[in-house]
Amino acid sequence: MKQFIQKFSLEGRKAIVTGGAKGLCNGMANALHEAGAEVLLLDVLDQVADSASEMGQTGAPVHAVKGDLSDFDHLENVYAECLEKLDGRVDILLNGAGIQFRAPAVDFPHDRWQKIIDINLTAVFYLSQLAGKTMLKQHYGKIINIASMTSFFGSVLIPAYAATKAGVAQITKALSNEWAGEGVNVNAIAPGYMATELTKNMKEVNPKQYEEITGRIPMGRWGNPEDLQGLAVFLASDAAAYITGAVIPVDGGFMGK
Repeated sequence: MKQFIQKFSLEGRKAIVTGGAKGLCNGMANALHEAGAEVLLLDVLDQVADSASEMGQTGAPVHAVKGDLSDFDHLENVYAECLEKLDGRVDILLNGAGIQFRAPAVDFPHDRWQKIIDINLTAVFYLSQLAGKTMLKQHYGKIINIASMTSFFGSVLIPAYAATKAGVAQITKALSNEWAGEGVNVNAIAPGYMATELTKNMKEVNPKQYEEITGRIPMGRWGNPEDLQGLAVFLASDAAAYITGAVIPVDGGFMGK
């Protein structure tokens, strides 16, 4: 039994988590760290250094790199900085950084559309490409992309976000098809409706929508960062060695109703 349980350990592994300064990605980064991984938080927010310092008080080292993933002219330099801090090895890449904007499709601003595409989709591919080169040389790697319920359906008022998350699902499958035979697993987690800073006031601002969403979730509640931690660790571990190209909902049963 001890040998099987060891497959879930991330001791000795090195992970990059984008968007890891706060929120859902910070929660998943914490889980990777608690499982034994050396973690690097990559975020555009100033608080990334404080988040890394707090996380790294015990256990393996935790690093911080501040970088704008939509600045493609400098993305390679940002990745090189990450790689240097991790001593040239990356075993796990969790692509979690993302942004959102709500507006009717007929009024959706072009600049907002492009920014969302750049961060939520293009940066996911480019960073996977960079990390993929490292992982293919190692003949080992785990890429975990963060998809969404809108990877499966379109929703309303979020056409750019929906387009990017559908794209994330397809990038996940495409990269898996190319790299699975080289020791690199590529999967995606599709969170359902999560109680985060972006949604915490919905119950007060739009109680009808909140009740409709909650009523469709068989578990009767919205998710939280802890609900994503187990799957993140599992997909990053050797226990998931034969899982690749999957887009896995974590939604309290929402997709099945």
